[in-house]
Amino acid sequence: MPRIPVGKVNLYYEIHGEASPLVMIMGLGGSSAAWDKYIISTFSREFRVIIFDNRGSGRSDVTEGDYSIEMLADDVVGLMSALGVPHAHVLGVSMGGMVAIELALRYPERVDKLVLCCTSGGASRFIPPKGDAMEDIMGLMSGEPEEMLKRGLRLMYTPEFIAEHPERVEEFIQEMRTANVSYSPVGTMRQLRGIMRFEAHDRLHRIKIPTLIVAGKRDPLVPYENSLILAEEIPGCKLVLFEDAGHGLYSQKREEFCKIVLDFLKES
Repeated sequence: MPRIPVGKVNLYYEIHGEASPLVMIMGLGGSSAAWDKYIISTFSREFRVIIFDNRGSGRSDVTEGDYSIEMLADDVVGLMSALGVPHAHVLGVSMGGMVAIELALRYPERVDKLVLCCTSGGASRFIPPKGDAMEDIMGLMSGEPEEMLKRGLRLMYTPEFIAEHPERVEEFIQEMRTANVSYSPVGTMRQLRGIMRFEAHDRLHRIKIPTLIVAGKRDPLVPYENSLILAEEIPGCKLVLFEDAGHGLYSQKREEFCKIVLDFLKES
């Protein structure tokens, strides 16, 4: 099991492919096992893809005390340094997008291009979850595997996608079951508290790194209006909205998502 010490935390990581590095940061409570295998396979043909479990998730340590988005960003930089990666493209989803934002602000020399997926710039302008999304997130703290899968599906995919693509839904379920990665309600709650304290809106104008923002217009957890706000505040960024995608648009629309991201990362 590849784990590497980064400061006082041991982080689990995987590397797929070669060439220039692409660091991918997962969201709240999610481990590296939550990445769609199609995405990893596609990106690793063009990049050296580095995925890992955030502090408090999966096979990384669940450390004591408060977590913050700043702490998680420092973890990413520490991991890059430990792996001998001076700079990389960075892609973050949901909480991972917040970590990516903080990384770009604190360590701009370490980020080549920035991809922010279904995320927010912080509490002061946050557009809150819709419907039962927050209830589903809190339900993920139960630690009951089947209940967590059910709630996770509702957050990831639109009801129509679940009904029309049972094979993709089953693929997701089987990947999660096969991965058999431990889940920490305690670590997830500490991450959630860090999310609630995160604030970057007054600093986003400082980001000069080429930035792509991607969101689903039917995201119940981080409504796409949050991405509209990000697009207003990050100079020269590119915004792409998917009309019928939820919070897991990177999986639901994986072919289109991969093409958009690869086109952006490869353009000069």
